Amino acid sequence: QVQLVESGGGLVQAGGSLRLSCVASGSIFSINGMGWYRQAPGKQRELVAAITSGGRTNYADSVKGRFTISRDNAKLTVYLQMDSLKPEDTAVYYCNAQLTTTTDWRRYVDYWGQGTQVTVSS
Repeated sequence: QVQLVESGGGLVQAGGSLRLSCVASGSIFSINGMGWYRQAPGKQRELVAAITSGGRTNYADSVKGRFTISRDNAKLTVYLQMDSLKPEDTAVYYCNAQLTTTTDWRRYVDYWGQGTQVTVSS
């Protein structure tokens, strides 16, 4: 069984910062890409940032220059540093990982965290 557990969400004023963390645990064999998605009320879930196992990153245009994704492979953890937050960043943020398990090590499967709420007040 695999779990992704996010932390670090909360309420912050516009212009402030938050740091999200997501730790993967369980019967993990290997992790490929990891990323953060978000879903605001009434909107579809969208990619915020992603990072490959080699450290290559990709960002949504709306967060470029404000958010930074990083990962610690030894700790099976991915981070999202969010600076200069705006009210439009308000959403539930979800962690995602493509990984293989010890029982099926040849097939990468998407796993998701339960989500953490980020609210930015104006």
